[in-house]
Amino acid sequence: MLAYYQKHPLRFILLCAIFVRLISAVFSIGYGFHDDHFLVIEVSEQWTQHLNLRGWLPSAEVTTPSGHNFLYPGLHYVLFLVLNALGIVDPEIKMLIVRILHAFYSTLTVYFSFLIVAKLSGLKAAKTVGLVLAFLWCLPMLSVRNLVEMACMPTLVMATWLTLKADEKEQNNLMFAAGLIAGLAFSFRFQTVTFIGGMVGALWLQQKWRKGFLLGVGALVSITIVQCSVDLPLWGRPFAEFLEYSLYNLDNATNYINGPWYNYLLLMAGLLIPPVSFMIFRGMFESRKTYLLVILPALLFFIFHSSYPNKQERFILPVIPFFVMAGVAGWYKLTENSAYWLKHEKLHQILWKTFWVLNTILLIVLTPSSTKTSRVKAMGYLYKKECKGAFLIENSNTGKDIAMPQFYLNAYKPYYQINADHHAEEVLQRIVNDTLPRPEYVIFAEEKNLEKREQALKQFMPNITFEAAIPSSYLDRVMSWLNPVNVNQTYYIYKVNSPEILVPDTAVAN
Repeated sequence: MLAYYQKHPLRFILLCAIFVRLISAVFSIGYGFHDDHFLVIEVSEQWTQHLNLRGWLPSAEVTTPSGHNFLYPGLHYVLFLVLNALGIVDPEIKMLIVRILHAFYSTLTVYFSFLIVAKLSGLKAAKTVGLVLAFLWCLPMLSVRNLVEMACMPTLVMATWLTLKADEKEQNNLMFAAGLIAGLAFSFRFQTVTFIGGMVGALWLQQKWRKGFLLGVGALVSITIVQCSVDLPLWGRPFAEFLEYSLYNLDNATNYINGPWYNYLLLMAGLLIPPVSFMIFRGMFESRKTYLLVILPALLFFIFHSSYPNKQERFILPVIPFFVMAGVAGWYKLTENSAYWLKHEKLHQILWKTFWVLNTILLIVLTPSSTKTSRVKAMGYLYKKECKGAFLIENSNTGKDIAMPQFYLNAYKPYYQINADHHAEEVLQRIVNDTLPRPEYVIFAEEKNLEKREQALKQFMPNITFEAAIPSSYLDRVMSWLNPVNVNQTYYIYKVNSPEILVPDTAVAN
């Protein structure tokens, strides 16, 4: 194996990268965040069923854009249409295919990052960069999630590589093509406009005016074609979704997770694992001239998100390969010309060994791990039971509604929420008064007060019987233990044996 690595380093690294990502694709079910499921998978599957439940498409009730990028959900929509046409309708099989496709797609980041560093710094640094990006503890599992932050990553790295090649060969067409690829990143995630601006700026700082202009024009052409092909037919004006997205984020900047300006700096230091993360930061400074095209776009993107109040962890993921490329290459350059590190080569090896030990432990734990599994498996259970009607969520321990991933039910049936703010009598009374579909199943969220809650619900629905308990994953439990905000419960499923609901047949008091 070592001999093969020495002879074919890039091929070996790519095989390793796809191997660990395929482990995640097979074993890491569920979804990581609300957006990577409900704003990608759910909406695209709804479109295949001619539904517009999230209001992204114009209708009598929907007259303004929702402010979402359509490219990524649109690709999933086409994939689901093809799978449906082939008779592949099982939701779990569909998602396995989606994860496998993402596993292969994500290795483009490793491939082009290796080429960039090999070109700018040589094979030694490129091999380290390739290995880090292939095995970095968080990347395999995140790579098979439906995150736009991960989906835009290969296009940004590919565009950077094409820009370097076009600059070297003086090929205007290739520079324009690099812009086209960079523009696709914008159509995955709007915020990458700062990255694209950094690419143009890096070329202009080197007084490569024409090349920067061609790159910018290529990006603008790509952005215009993709965005207007959706916005003009749907809304009758260009860039309607982007403008609505911008206005929404300006109005709601402080309504989500906020943090200090250094939040992402600490996050990046943790993701890249100290002390190597600090070596990478130092290396970026060392390589600032050689890697200007890599560093400046990533820094502008990083600074924009650091200054913006809404700081969700996933937002900063696209810059990871650029920090690794410039940081590792710069650190190798520094150590090769430093009297201190030449004398302390053993210490340098210990620092890297520490990184790989810690990273390997985290990689083994996280790569096959799953999240939100109890929600996914609860819907899968109802799918296998061929639930044809509505269902009821009982979450009276909290005042929160639970978003259930109905993609795994393979149907978008009505479901009702009982919680601390919407009591059982109120919800069930509404079902009776409005002659709504009666629930066929009840799903109790978490074990706390389960017997008491069961008896309380049986006052109104006496004919329910326990069928299954769907536990949360070990990662869900750890995340909930670390931060109780991460509500990941075991679900207890009860069959409703009779549609009878025992409540007064009167309107609910206001």
